Amino acid sequence: MARLHGRAGRRVRAFKCGPDFLDPFWLATASGAPVDALDLWMTGEADCAARLRAAAADADLLVVEGAMGLFDGTPSAADIAARFELPVLAVIDAQAMAGTFGALAFGLKHYRPELPWAGVLANRVATERHAGMLQAGLRDAGDWLGALPRGAAWALPERHLGLVADLPQADALARLDAAADALAATPLGRLDSAGLQRWSVDFGAADTAPVTALPPLLRGRRIAVARDAAFCFLYGANLDCLRSLGAETVFFSPLADAPLPDCDAVWLPGGYPELHLPALAAARTTRAGLAAHIAAGRPVWAECGGMMALMDTIVDAAGAAHRAWGLLPGTVTMQRRLAALGPQRLELPAGTLRGHTFHYSTADTPLAAVARTARPEAPVAADAGEALYRQGPVQASYFHAWFPSSPQATAALFGGAP
Repeated sequence: MARLHGRAGRRVRAFKCGPDFLDPFWLATASGAPVDALDLWMTGEADCAARLRAAAADADLLVVEGAMGLFDGTPSAADIAARFELPVLAVIDAQAMAGTFGALAFGLKHYRPELPWAGVLANRVATERHAGMLQAGLRDAGDWLGALPRGAAWALPERHLGLVADLPQADALARLDAAADALAATPLGRLDSAGLQRWSVDFGAADTAPVTALPPLLRGRRIAVARDAAFCFLYGANLDCLRSLGAETVFFSPLADAPLPDCDAVWLPGGYPELHLPALAAARTTRAGLAAHIAAGRPVWAECGGMMALMDTIVDAAGAAHRAWGLLPGTVTMQRRLAALGPQRLELPAGTLRGHTFHYSTADTPLAAVARTARPEAPVAADAGEALYRQGPVQASYFHAWFPSSPQATAALFGGAP
């Protein structure tokens, strides 16, 4: 939808429900605009409302992609739809269905009566006759918004953790254009701006009052951020938070064996180090810069993949061991199944960070956990959640933090003023 309407000259803004680093790549490529996360717990209701209002003020169409199923998770995509009165378009995989399609659509529509409803789009449909059977099974004929056939031309490649987000731009756009062309042949795709008005939402006027400035806890500090195909799990809001706290951010690529920029602190975000093990092992210049930075007592915050790269060894899914940077003791082993998933909070002396965890590896280290994360409503336990490891100025965890949830705790991670 974002690509189809963007091609027609409409200004499109897309959002993603819940924590996600990968789907936003496709949404941003399709819409041509930055993509923010919406999560009533992690980012907060006020943050969601402000972002939706701001986007609605200068866009023609907002598209919010759900997470998992409509009612899965706490909070769920349905919770966000209900809170902001966003009409729900249910996209149902109908490849093995006939009459059950109508029952599923009816259940989704009526499970929570207060949920705004747009209609249903059948996905992976075999033939026009199949589409007719699906449409005939609906209780309310007005719910039908069309059918998309199975199509290899718009299939999006996947790997562990989710969709592949490092395709060449031309390949990504070709897949999105093929999908947009298929959607254009459906009742949903044929709607123009006037037709879309039946689902209009009034978010209120964009905020005109000045935003309360964050305290300049990182004023004068330069933070080097690893950013490339191995370290690509970066929320734009996190970078904005660092800058709002007064920090200057600079980027470097370990995969290119770039020297560490002159900096006061380092952020090694998550990503896919396990897909680039030879290049990371060969990044001697980057490693030497990090080693000198650590020896000088300057802070390092390493999240998930960033922590993996700092360890002695990474064992891939086939069982082969690969040398990593050896700046933290321990071995990381890739698993064939998901090791952890879900929202988490990390209580630190300076404040509590909200965030999440999502990884396929496990870490075996002699370091003791100095703290552990917990699920949103669960008490912190000594043997639950993700460990926070600390060695000298390095702090590392599988936990992915949402920095705006506690600017004070964020500043403390990077050596900011108390």
